Amino acid sequence: MIDVHSPPVFHGNLRSFMLHVPECIHECTGIRVFGKRIRSLVFTTDVAIIRNCNADAVIAVYPFTPQPLITQAIMQAADMPVFAGVGGGLTQGVRVLDLALHAEFQGALGIVVNAPTKNDTLRELTRRIDIPVVVTVVSEHENIEERVNAGARIVNVSAAANTPRLVRYIRNNFPQLAIIATGGPTEESILETIKAGANAITWTPPTNGQVFKKIMEAYRKGEAHP
Repeated sequence: MIDVHSPPVFHGNLRSFMLHVPECIHECTGIRVFGKRIRSLVFTTDVAIIRNCNADAVIAVYPFTPQPLITQAIMQAADMPVFAGVGGGLTQGVRVLDLALHAEFQGALGIVVNAPTKNDTLRELTRRIDIPVVVTVVSEHENIEERVNAGARIVNVSAAANTPRLVRYIRNNFPQLAIIATGGPTEESILETIKAGANAITWTPPTNGQVFKKIMEAYRKGEAHP
């Protein structure tokens, strides 16, 4: 008997080998952005990983000054929406605005700014662009109310082991604020973060090298592709 409540599934012969986000992430509500429901965001700039992952979106932030060419390459390769990092730490002021505008014009679904971003910059971003501005929050010592007053409607909580507690604090004080949060390394830590109030979860995939390691171990034993 056909289950009409479950969507039909198609797996190609070649692309059936791919990375899957933890199933428990589907427990969260998600965030609707321009009609698209985002529950899972893969945290990577590796286009090979992006093309072979079933996440709902990409959160493309990296520890260098943002470059439009990198954003363009990621969005050209991705078959899912991209939230593009535009600085706010080493990169400040007008350059952040320019990068954000460029990311929007290239087709980013949202932009992400780092925790040190000044509230004046945040106000100008929310005034100048039409896509969501995601503000990274790393500590409970940050003034979340000032971020909200400056225009933040989505926060990206990245507080390591303290993430669930920080998510719970934000949710209790700002019930309407959309929260993206790092889920941690296990299903238990992901579910704890969701229970604390996260609407969407960022997931760090294994690296290309880690995936290759398992494949090469099988090949060295004369076994088929795992």
